[in-house]
Amino acid sequence: MSGDIKTMFHSGHRELQDRFDGRRVADALEKHRRLESFGEEEIRFIAESEFFFLATAYDDSVDCSFKGGHRGFVQVTGANTLQWEDYDGNSMYRSLGNILKSPRAGLLFIRFGGKPKRLRVNGLCELGEPDNKTGKLVVTLEAEEIFPNCPRYIPNLAENGPSTYLPDESGVGAKPAWKSMDVLRDSLPDNDPHRD
Repeated sequence: MSGDIKTMFHSGHRELQDRFDGRRVADALEKHRRLESFGEEEIRFIAESEFFFLATAYDDSVDCSFKGGHRGFVQVTGANTLQWEDYDGNSMYRSLGNILKSPRAGLLFIRFGGKPKRLRVNGLCELGEPDNKTGKLVVTLEAEEIFPNCPRYIPNLAENGPSTYLPDESGVGAKPAWKSMDVLRDSLPDNDPHRD
């Protein structure tokens, strides 16, 4: 990561990382998995997505909303920017109202099925003028964190089954591939059940 990008972690994150021996793996994930810009894989995943979850907050107002549309309703418009039209809702404007007062937001893209996938995109939103044709507000997000995330506990909805990574009777689930990556495996907590 370049030197001018802030860390993903604040003192609360660090307190728990230190309590549970997670600082090494957190630092390694930030160094080796956090992206500065959208790559081809992320652009394709977003373009294929029919929904995402949007988290916003301002003062005591916290909101997590489902946003859905046709494939391509979210568009990557630059190296680290994306945008979408805000479709007709219930007129409460909880997400957009929060964004109007505090632009910081988090997006979570998920793919269910046999090859699950997750992508977190956190950054600053801006509400644009309504689109001339549709009258819908256009929301632009400038990403500060683009983070491909382990899909470990996503259920397999295509087969109506649970994730194969859920803990079994022994309390341990299947080993996710990222825990075997050369740049990460030595950073796992000492008591991690998948540590080699």
